[in-house]
Amino acid sequence: MTGQGRSVRLKKRADFLKAASAGRKAPMPGLVLQSRAREDDGAARIGFTVTKKVGNAVVRNRTRRRLREAMRIVEREGALGAVDVVLIGRDGTRRRDFAALLDDVRRALRKTGARP
Repeated sequence: MTGQGRSVRLKKRADFLKAASAGRKAPMPGLVLQSRAREDDGAARIGFTVTKKVGNAVVRNRTRRRLREAMRIVEREGALGAVDVVLIGRDGTRRRDFAALLDDVRRALRKTGARP
């Protein structure tokens, strides 16, 4: 999944914590987005998380799938560069209209500076 313009998944807890502490945060109605610029020339690294407050495993997985698809579509519109992005699912993520969710992701990326 690596390559020019293609993102890589964030999987290590330490990377999630770095994005949370050293990055910028953009709360939106459908999600919370955290991003942190990196110094290297690598591809964007993207992580997804949904807490147990949102619901059981089925609900959390559905929420995570919606976030992954929204990010995949937004990423196709333009490369993100060397940035770590964490999308945090909220309770309203799964009920939010998908077009509105896409708009939330776009606005949050611009607000944190991950995308011009």
